[in-house]
Amino acid sequence: MLRSLKSSPVCCLFLALFISSCGTGASSPNEEPEWIQLFNGKDLNDWTVKIRGYELNENFGNTFRVEDGVMKVGYEAYENFNQQYGHIYYKEPFSAYLLSVEYRFTGEQAPGGEGWAFRNSGAMLHCQDPVTIGKDQDFPISIEAQFLGGDGTNERSTANLCTPGTNVVMDGELFTPHCVNSRSQTYHGDQWVRVDLLVLADSVIKHVVEGDTVLEYTHPQIGGGNVTDYDPAVKQDGKALTGGYIALQSESHPVEFRKVALVNLEPYMSQPAKLREVLNKLKAQAQVE
Repeated sequence: MLRSLKSSPVCCLFLALFISSCGTGASSPNEEPEWIQLFNGKDLNDWTVKIRGYELNENFGNTFRVEDGVMKVGYEAYENFNQQYGHIYYKEPFSAYLLSVEYRFTGEQAPGGEGWAFRNSGAMLHCQDPVTIGKDQDFPISIEAQFLGGDGTNERSTANLCTPGTNVVMDGELFTPHCVNSRSQTYHGDQWVRVDLLVLADSVIKHVVEGDTVLEYTHPQIGGGNVTDYDPAVKQDGKALTGGYIALQSESHPVEFRKVALVNLEPYMSQPAKLREVLNKLKAQAQVE
């Protein structure tokens, strides 16, 4: 049975936020919150690559690389994309955090990429351990904050939710469709877009685009479909997702990431008053910077 949202003191705390980038390192309950730079702007030494059809850490065609201080996803070596979905995972898991990502889409889609994958990428949250991902598995069991770019004409929101092998709760009900659009505006062209993600274990997740909260939901859990060739022992339907790895996607359209940074909120989860204080400080930083 799903526990009542009203019974969780954490769920009562969340205000509109958001954030900016400063500092590095982890936080303890008695310290100021600090940012961990997941992407160091120099190399991918802290990351693990998994591309469908290839072994772990086989970075086919140099799909993921660092150039000019930016993490780039490119497909110059692909004659046909052929559903070779790829993900790059940060080296350690997290449970409760604020994640800030700045991305932009560039260039032309790889040959053979699906129409829905045009200017499409995302940040995968609460991912299964990449070591457990099958060679031919298409997506990690995870919660996806989907990043989409506009086509220059039509409306197309970003920071949507997709659920490969997972479900969430929305408006007090179990939500089982694969994707749902956010309330964001459309971002056309090659402009940089900032998405901030508030993730609090298996309690609350919020998607924020350029300071505007555009989507929120609760109780992420394993379940549903939209993932293939997985190990059945890993897909334990109904199991709460309280933490996991963070990954960025390659889905056939070139994309760049210039910031991937995180504040670890796990030390504050047992102290609601301190957590409220930390979130207020982060909100104040965003207002002055």
